[in-house]
Amino acid sequence: MRILVTGNNGYIGTVLTDILHNQNFDVVGLDNNFFEKCNLTKVGNVPNQIIKDIRDVSIKDVNNIDAIIHLASLSNDPLGELIPKVTEDINYKSTIKLANLAKKVGVKRFVNVSSQSMYGVSNDDKELDEDHSKKNPLTVYATTKWKSEIELNQMSDDNFIITSFRPSTVFGVSPRLRCDIIFNYFVACAYTTGKIEILSDGTPRRPAVHIKDVCQAIIAGIKAPKKLVNKKSFNVGIKNGNFTVKELAKIAQKSVPGSQLLFLNKHTDSRTYKVSFNRIFSQLGNFYKPQWNLETGAKELINYFKSIKFTEEDFRGRKCNRLKQIHYLKSKKFISDELKKTGI
Repeated sequence: MRILVTGNNGYIGTVLTDILHNQNFDVVGLDNNFFEKCNLTKVGNVPNQIIKDIRDVSIKDVNNIDAIIHLASLSNDPLGELIPKVTEDINYKSTIKLANLAKKVGVKRFVNVSSQSMYGVSNDDKELDEDHSKKNPLTVYATTKWKSEIELNQMSDDNFIITSFRPSTVFGVSPRLRCDIIFNYFVACAYTTGKIEILSDGTPRRPAVHIKDVCQAIIAGIKAPKKLVNKKSFNVGIKNGNFTVKELAKIAQKSVPGSQLLFLNKHTDSRTYKVSFNRIFSQLGNFYKPQWNLETGAKELINYFKSIKFTEEDFRGRKCNRLKQIHYLKSKKFISDELKKTGI
């Protein structure tokens, strides 16, 4: 099977493409390569690599493709708020454009990597499910993800299978590691500084899931019978996978003996929600069997940091923080204000 992976050179994409290769899929990558110099360790080669902005995708890019895994987007809330119109163009309009092109040429499956950010704030202690729970997107990023799902589902049919996966906050090792996501941030902060800086009071809730388990879920969207996945969204996480920020921080602290917790109480992120994973376990249980938890993920990160001599400069620098990298590219005029490569 020939699979196009958009955003294949990012945090998740670099791990996913290696797994797909190991499972003997024929992988084509499409990425703008904004983060090509942000790897901490060697990135696996994708022989069929298209270097292109997702906004410029054409019918040529999707010809002779059996399935698409769509990762390319402005990948978190702070980055999405940088230029709202650009976020709308990349995360929503380009997603629909890609799907329309794919359907036109006969691509069979379209796996959309979405987000739990669309749940926003929930004061209800009840676990939120995919279809019936209220969506409360607080940011442009979250809104574009929700809008994309709605419109994609309207495009699906028996010959064009569309599935959306909403990962919990991802953690774990990648050649292009991100330290701007919460559990990676906590472990890296503890490892490099001996303390964990918690911006809130620790009470907001965040589901969390390992990067390799996310990849397993995504691949389930390719492999599972169409009746199980067509026109459906799946929250991706682990059993008992809802945590408070304080619980995440304590597990990170335990992974670095002697590190301290510092609660800064800045309340910079008001999101809090508790998510149900019943659907993915009940309907995709033969395809999705998560192998990781926070403790094993923290140990993996620590061993990785030791092996590459990871420093506080690495942790706080642009290699591991997507917004800082975008600001750097703009400052050097490598990209425009619309986040397009300038050709310099």
